[in-house]
Amino acid sequence: MPNTSRRQFLQAAAGAAALTPYFLSSAQPLRADAPSDKLRMGCIGLGSMGQGDAQGFSSLTDIVAVCDVDSRHLEHAKNHEKVGKGKADAYKDYRKILERSDIDVVSIVTVDHWHTKIAVEALQAGKHVFCQKPLTLTIEENKLIRAAAKKYKKVFQVGTQQRRQVEQFMTAVLMVQKGFLGNLKHVVVHIDGSPTSGAIPAADIPPELDWELWQGQTPNVRYIAAGPPKNDWYNQSKPGRTHYEYRWWYEYSGGKFTDWGAHHIDNMLQALELTAEGTGPVSVKALVADHPVPFKNGYPTVDNQYNTSHKFDIEVKFADGLIANVVSHSKDGNGILFEGTKGKIHVSRGRVKGKPFEDIGGKLTEKGGAVPYAECPDLQKNLPWEEYIRLFNGKPVDTNHKRNFITCIKEGGLPVSDVFSHLQTMNVCHLCTIAARLGVDREIKWDAKTETTGDSESQQFLARERRKGYDIPNEG
Repeated sequence: MPNTSRRQFLQAAAGAAALTPYFLSSAQPLRADAPSDKLRMGCIGLGSMGQGDAQGFSSLTDIVAVCDVDSRHLEHAKNHEKVGKGKADAYKDYRKILERSDIDVVSIVTVDHWHTKIAVEALQAGKHVFCQKPLTLTIEENKLIRAAAKKYKKVFQVGTQQRRQVEQFMTAVLMVQKGFLGNLKHVVVHIDGSPTSGAIPAADIPPELDWELWQGQTPNVRYIAAGPPKNDWYNQSKPGRTHYEYRWWYEYSGGKFTDWGAHHIDNMLQALELTAEGTGPVSVKALVADHPVPFKNGYPTVDNQYNTSHKFDIEVKFADGLIANVVSHSKDGNGILFEGTKGKIHVSRGRVKGKPFEDIGGKLTEKGGAVPYAECPDLQKNLPWEEYIRLFNGKPVDTNHKRNFITCIKEGGLPVSDVFSHLQTMNVCHLCTIAARLGVDREIKWDAKTETTGDSESQQFLARERRKGYDIPNEG
């Protein structure tokens, strides 16, 4: 299908849903009277990623409050010279931050299963939101965040920083959109497989960790850990259930489908111009879906080992016949392979490579990395800078993901990784997870407009029961 025809097809297929105005979220400047003032921020969740994000915001905002359910994380953040500086107020309960009228913006970098509840309540409290990916735990949570974001119209940036990587992913996205690969024939999205573990023994809950609050909406289960926490601020027991290792449990996350998938599937949908509400695939099917523990009816039957898929190949089919395979292993390695009638390119965090890239003036360093756009005059002619500005929703291209967010708060407009388009990515990530859990050769039909599947078995995974006291507000 020619590139122009593909675009016309997608526009027609999306119909009225594709006209959903993203700029519903384009907030007015927060401090129009003093745009140079630093915003006041509260940081919620301060593990390894949370600490890094807080440090990234330290020169852009005044961090006046920090929050974590682990007192070691909290103490470290409060006293870190680039975070709390010994002056920030410290809380275990995130609601203390949301109650404060002097806080303009929050950073949410908790475990995945807490993202949606805190984000929705932050919007209700009038805060602008930066939230790390993956944004949600289920497709139902996608709808809850979308409804709140439309209602409260705050700036909401998702931590999918590949959208600001001009030399790599944005160049690849534009190459596909502008037809330099011809008609797309196939896409391979390599996101690696989850790690596995042996049996993890029961252990005492570390005194500094509020295990009840950490679990939140998820089932109340025994605490397990391979050994005592390390004697440092991060307090990690590996393997275990908490901190970084929560990613490998379907109870709290989606394994690599939502970890790396939130990045690479996102850029694939960007390239295919399928980021508007009401767009997406028509079906998903697991061709390979190996898990480290036995499954029955989509649920693990062992509760003391990592349970997310470590080897998989998920076929994602689109209405125009294009097929993408989301895989744990490929010969090209982590990244996205776009194959078209005019050739193929592979993009990763280090570079774009492939003859079509070279043909339009792209270059690699001797070590195989990306040569900056500014040093590739032919690439500039073929992919004008105005196209990159378009991908940044009309804002100046800023490779600082967090500064782009702050700029949008002060000036209005959509950040580069806006909440609405990211929710379309999460739909696909969750569908891949469901397909893997239900087993191979089980095709799941998807209606992108109603956001429902075609059978009752898969529909039960679109939402999940939450523990009493941890429900999420519904603004729909």
